[in-house]
Amino acid sequence: MSEPGLTQRSSPHRPAHWPTARTRVVGTIGDPIEHSLSPLLHQAAFDALGLDWVSVGFLVRRGAANEALSGMRALGIAGLSVTMPHKADVATTVDELTPLAHRLGAVNCVINRDGHLVGDSTDGAGLLDALRRGAGFDPVGRRCCVIGAGGAARAAVVALADAGATDVVVLNRTASRAEAAAALAGAAGSVGGPEAIESAELVVHATPSGMAGSGDGAAAGPLQYSRFFHEGQVVMDLVYVPADTPILRAASDRGARTVGGIGMLVHQAALAIENWTGRSAPVEQMWSAAVGELAG
Repeated sequence: MSEPGLTQRSSPHRPAHWPTARTRVVGTIGDPIEHSLSPLLHQAAFDALGLDWVSVGFLVRRGAANEALSGMRALGIAGLSVTMPHKADVATTVDELTPLAHRLGAVNCVINRDGHLVGDSTDGAGLLDALRRGAGFDPVGRRCCVIGAGGAARAAVVALADAGATDVVVLNRTASRAEAAAALAGAAGSVGGPEAIESAELVVHATPSGMAGSGDGAAAGPLQYSRFFHEGQVVMDLVYVPADTPILRAASDRGARTVGGIGMLVHQAALAIENWTGRSAPVEQMWSAAVGELAG
């Protein structure tokens, strides 16, 4: 199997000598970045749309988001996907935030409009699309629990509350961060302990625990909560490499329905494609590329 995110696929739409000086460039910034499938998904979309665009991954160390965005302006990079640990830093660096990104204080998508950088968040909408596709789950009137309080977790909290969840309980090791994340859900938000998982109809794991290359012990942290999983729940893990995470295995063993992180990744990337190109994203081609890479 090739390393995720690094496979180059041929396309009949590319010029004979590709890329050229006219090729539009987008990127994904993060640390780590080697695991990221975002460049692969973007490239699958560009190829399906017949666009002379290319997507690459950029290793940007913690604290260097400002320099990365300066480089984006200088090089005319058309767009950036932003992953950890840069979502909050990018939100303070771009020229403009969408209302949702401003509310979250986090950005996962940057659009370059002639040097004017606009920060958006497509994570929450991607999460909802993935839940519908993967489990037929509608948050309206449902009890939900989010493990974590970072950028992706906050996006999940807001998306679930705005979609009509009656309860969005946040679990996090740092109480102040949990309280800040829960406040984003308004009246539906609260901070809870592990026992809140037992009464939840949806549990979203939104920390990097178990992610390949994260250095975080897979058996530590959130996995301790798995004893509260049970039949009738939907458990979603936003980690997508590996596809079969410790959280998902534990949930499946206890009879819960599981949704992997690849769904959110595909759907948030599709919205980024639409932000950058103004074209409808070829979601099915992006899904095929992701599934093929993880199974290859």
